[in-house]
Amino acid sequence: MLSNKTWSSYGRHIYLLKRIRSIGIIFAAVLAIVMSIFFFSQLRSSVTNERREILRVWNDGNYEQAYNISKNALLEKPVDYFLLTINGFSAYQMGISQINNQSTLKFINECIFSLRKAVMKKEAAKDGRVYYVLGKAYGHKGAEYADLAVKYLEMARKLSYNAQDIPEFLGLAYAAYGDYRSSIAAFSMAFVPGKAASDNLLLSIARSYIAMDDYQMAYGYLLRCVETSPDSRAVAMSRLMLAEIYRNTEEFSKAEEQYRKILEDSGENAEVRFQLGELYHLIGDTTRARSEWRTAYRQDPSHSRARARLNI
Repeated sequence: MLSNKTWSSYGRHIYLLKRIRSIGIIFAAVLAIVMSIFFFSQLRSSVTNERREILRVWNDGNYEQAYNISKNALLEKPVDYFLLTINGFSAYQMGISQINNQSTLKFINECIFSLRKAVMKKEAAKDGRVYYVLGKAYGHKGAEYADLAVKYLEMARKLSYNAQDIPEFLGLAYAAYGDYRSSIAAFSMAFVPGKAASDNLLLSIARSYIAMDDYQMAYGYLLRCVETSPDSRAVAMSRLMLAEIYRNTEEFSKAEEQYRKILEDSGENAEVRFQLGELYHLIGDTTRARSEWRTAYRQDPSHSRARARLNI
């Protein structure tokens, strides 16, 4: 039979073992917490560094690198708002820098894909930049997407994102699907007091007025472009549109004067020769009309309308 002293020593031993086990468990738990904090802080640091690097590349204007980095990062984080916006923005910049239309549309479509996903995130609710770039991207896809260009550009404006080119893009988009009054209203917002209007703005407003048969207003903008533009191409386009107005108002000699002025200022031009032929055809001078169409065809054998007039 064991003595009380032996039982007392044994009890103390068991107690010490339990204390050591408890301390070990607590130490392991504390170590796990510390390791967890370290791991997540490192993870957070790596994410921060990744974003910092992407922003550095973007701010340096290296859109191709920003596009590639964000595209690869999206493979692991496909719904990350920051990565989606950077990828969409850089794809847009890549798209508008292409000289081949097919390559442009490839990047524009990627831009739209990323930004359409981004606008589904709650962060987009106050981020007008996303809607602005998305609207411009749809504008590059052509007239059949003009309604979506308008939708997203208007959303950007509602979020008080006031990029200077929004009015012009909005005006073009409204005109593309035939809402010329809204087009002119949007273009009008692009005028900056004391600053000369761009040739593109003047020509775009004139086109919208012509589409509404408001020739008097169109005439004013076209004449302004002719008198102020240093760009011979813009002047030639203005004169072509002025000639169109004169044809529609049956002022045929004034229309011919505009065509002749283009040839005098800019040299031979197949389109101008074709339009002269159309003018002569309109007034019943078939001989001169065919002569001008033949000249247009000789200058540009691929001119489809001249070929059609000559039955070639």
